[in-house]
This record gives sequence, C-alpha cells and structure tokens, in this order.
Amino acid sequence: MPKRKHRRKLSSGPRGRRDAAARRERRSPDLLDQVAGALAGGEPLDLLALTSAFLAATDPRERRLLGAQDEPSLPPREEIVATFFEVPLPETSALLTAIAVLTGDDVLRSRVRREVAARADVLPHWLAELDRARPHDRVLQMAHVLGDGENLVCGVVLPGGPELSVAVYVDHNLGTVAKDGFVVPGALPALVEMMRSEADDPDVSLTELDPAEARARITEAVEHGALVFPPLVSDTWPACRPLVEWAVGLLPTGGRGYVRPEWSEADRQSLAERFLASPFAAGLDDADSRDLLDDLLWFGTDYGPGDPLRWSPVAVEILLTDWIPRKIVADFSQLAKAPNVLRALIRFSHAERGIRPGLTEETLAAVDEWEPEYQAAIRAPRLQGPEALLAAMGALDPEEYLDSVELTELRRAVGGARALDQLDDAPLPDEPFAEERVPADVRDRVTEVRELVDRCCDALLDVEHRTAARRLLAAVAEGGPGIFRRRGRAETAAGAIVWLVAKANRRVGYGGDLAAKDLLGHFGVGSVSQRSEPMLAAIGVDPHDRAELELESPAYLTAARRRRLIADRDRLAGNDR
Repeated sequence: MPKRKHRRKLSSGPRGRRDAAARRERRSPDLLDQVAGALAGGEPLDLLALTSAFLAATDPRERRLLGAQDEPSLPPREEIVATFFEVPLPETSALLTAIAVLTGDDVLRSRVRREVAARADVLPHWLAELDRARPHDRVLQMAHVLGDGENLVCGVVLPGGPELSVAVYVDHNLGTVAKDGFVVPGALPALVEMMRSEADDPDVSLTELDPAEARARITEAVEHGALVFPPLVSDTWPACRPLVEWAVGLLPTGGRGYVRPEWSEADRQSLAERFLASPFAAGLDDADSRDLLDDLLWFGTDYGPGDPLRWSPVAVEILLTDWIPRKIVADFSQLAKAPNVLRALIRFSHAERGIRPGLTEETLAAVDEWEPEYQAAIRAPRLQGPEALLAAMGALDPEEYLDSVELTELRRAVGGARALDQLDDAPLPDEPFAEERVPADVRDRVTEVRELVDRCCDALLDVEHRTAARRLLAAVAEGGPGIFRRRGRAETAAGAIVWLVAKANRRVGYGGDLAAKDLLGHFGVGSVSQRSEPMLAAIGVDPHDRAELELESPAYLTAARRRRLIADRDRLAGNDR
C-alpha cells in the first residue's frame, strides 16, 4: 500500500504525470501488480476480493476498535485513495472504480467516472457497469436445529452475466454477530448444493428466506460483529466484509431483522415449575438446585439464540467455562451442583423440542468434557460481579485483588494472620481423646460417638485424621454440649464430625480421594449438613459462611494440608516482592 508522503506539486504535462506514476509504481509495486494480475485473469472476483481486502484494512470501524492500541500503520483510507488519482494507470482506474461502487460513495463515484473518462482507460464491461449489478432472486438460510447459528446465502449477477455467491455465518452464541463469510464465483444454486453436500447433516435445514429479511439480518449481524473486540478473523473474514456488505445492499429493504424471543418472568417461572414437576428433575428439589435452575434459564433466555429449551455443546462450553464462573456470585459448594442440574435440564428440554437422541447425547457429553475445568474454575480465585466490572474499567488490578482474596482465605483456614505466619507441617500425633473437656452429663453419649469416629478414621483415613476428629469432637462437646443432649443417632453425629475434618483437609469433595457418599455410607447416613451446622457454631465458626468450609484452626489440619497452605503462603509472599 502507498505510504504517507509529503504532498508536492506535480508537473501538469503528460510526461510529468507519467514520471509521477512511475515513481509511485516503484514505491508500491505489490498492489498494482496484484490489480494487473486480477485484470489479466478475467475473473471479476479476483479484483473485487482485492478491493474488498483493501477496504477492510482501512475500515474506520477497525480504527475505532483499536482505540488506545498502537496506531495503525496505514494512513486513512481517503489519503490512500487520493494517491490513486495521482497515478494515471489502468490498474488504479480499475481499483478506483471498484472502490467507488463497493463503498456506495456517490460523490466518489462521480469523481471516478470523470477521472477514468479523462484517462481513456478501457475497463472490463462488468467493471465499467458494476453499479448495474443485481441480486439473485433467491436467498437461503441453512440452520442447525440446536440454534447455534446459521448460514445466510445470497447471490449477485454482474453486468454481462458473471455471477457471485455470498455466504455469511451468523453466530447467536456470540451475540447474533457475523462471525465469518466468504464470496465465491458461480451461480447461487452451485454454492448451495456444495454446502448441502459438505454438511451432510440430518439436523441442518435449508429454507428459503425473504430477500428483504435477509438484508436486514445480515446488515444487523455485520454491524454488531464489527464492534466485537478482539475482531473476529478467519481466512476470508473480515477481508471480504466490504464485498459482502455491497452484495447484501443490493437486496430489497423492508425486513425486520432478528427478533429475539421474549420471555417474561412469569414465562420463566412456569417453565421452571414444569421442569421441576417432570421426572427429569428427580432429586433436584433443594434450594440450591432451584437457584441454579433460575440461572440456567436466565442464560437460556437472555443469551445465545434465546431459547432455553435448545442446548448445544457450544452453549454448554460457554456456560461452564465462562458464564457461570464469571457472572454468578455464589459459594462454590452451590455452584458445584450446576452440571447435574444442567444435565437434567438438557434431557427435559430436548424431549420437549423433539431433538434427536444422538444430539442429546452429544450435548450431555459436552457437560462431561467441560465439568473438570468448570469445577476447577469455581474453586479458583476469580473476579466476579462488581470486581470484574472494576477490573474491566482499569480501576482494579486483578492480580493484586485475587492475591489479597487468596491470602484472606489462607488466614481464615488457620484462624488468622499470626497462625498462618507460624504454621508448620509437623504431623499430628496419635493423641488420646480429651475426655476431661466433656461435661459429665453427656460423657457417655460423646464416648459412643467417639468410638464410631475412631473406627471410621481407622478404616478410611489415618491417625492424623483420627486425632483431628477427636480434637474436634472434644471442642464441640465443650462448646455446645446441648448438641449431645438432644435425641438423634450417634452415627449421624459421628458422620458429621469426620465429614467436617475430611472437608477441612480436602479429602472429600472436589480434588479429594474419598467420595462423600463412601464416607457417610460407612455410618449408614445420607446427609450430615444440618447436624454439622450447630457443631461449627459450637467451635466459633460461622455455619452460614458461603465460602469453602474451614475449621479455622491448625489443630484440625493434617501435615499434608498444612504443607499446601504453607506453599500457598510463600508463593503469595513471593508475588509481593
């Protein structure tokens, strides 16, 4: 491309103009050579594609997206086009003609006509009459049943008979934007047949679309896509975007464009109740699952194609790897249930929409594929809610903030900053139970629980966990003896003690090597969450804290757990240096 130069007066005579042309041709041989080659080949698309790539590279929308980024190397489009007027060659005449038509600039078109006529350059008929191109009378839509996006396909008939076919892929998961597109030579039916044969997919439909509606949809999607940062890029996009916009601009006006389905709060609530009443939702009647269902329906109605009953593998990936970890502010123990709720909702939704079972299995497989990354993400320090917004605005340093959050959690795990600083990794001893801390009236009951705790730790855990569980049991009995005065199974109390210790040491739950159902199954109980809450309160831990469960004392932590805490502490200290 011509580079920015200081203007100077050119000789007005023929030789002066030829000398100027020669100088500029030597400065920018690539572009002129490409134009010459395109003209010599005789294929209209070669020149139009080259022109489109130039217009895309100098598109003002790209400059706006760059914002505070490095200044583009190319000068403004108007300045480059002005140099083409100063180089009187058939190549620049052809390029100027194509630019004027593709940009739809009537003032530039009139000026180009006068300039080309004065030069007496002979252009190909299709190019000289390019402003008389007409659209093909058919537009087709190729869409997948799960609604991730669609290909909109139209055609252009150039003066003299050559035809071009245009395809634009509109992605609904990214916000109904033009994500990709291409233009090929040949009649529209040939492109449609090629796309149909390559797709070879029973779940893809090909339908006629009103041309005016197609124009409105593509125009809207291209405009929205041009605002995406970083830009959406492929081998052909956005290089062919100006050519696509010109071709689509030949279609009739009057279309509505994309109309998003409207879901009221009452509609969503009705759908939620229908799902919860279905056999697909068995076991999902707890408060956490209901809250997560509301979140999933929010995603389904307000994002993607706007249909909460059409779940695709792509939608699953977006939901689990980005949307929930970034948008939903909740304790990870609640968020961890989302994949199971999602699986049930997918089965219900696909049954409602009559989706092919094979597609349902593919979508469920996507949940399995992305769940490990999701479970890791919701447990990792991350920006959410207002903090994420502040970071996006540059008002918050994400690394510093996340380090501070992680340090706070480390201190909480051991009961404060001093305890964290003094933490060691010496193994817990094989320690006898501190029976003297237990009030006399509950001593027999506590002994029964302690024996059950010991047997479980000996069978499933180790000596350190047994010591930690004995310490916890003694502290609970001392701080909340009323817990053992109430009626209740000793197995449930013992299960709650061991579960609390195993959770605090990360032996059960995500990343642990012992399944909670196996641990509690040892005691023959199903859930101990209600029984554990008063036990936490008895040792001074807030049972309603939404953060990850901690016992807030190193006395209950094994050497392995403390070793990990020390490593994290030292890493954060290194980050501060």
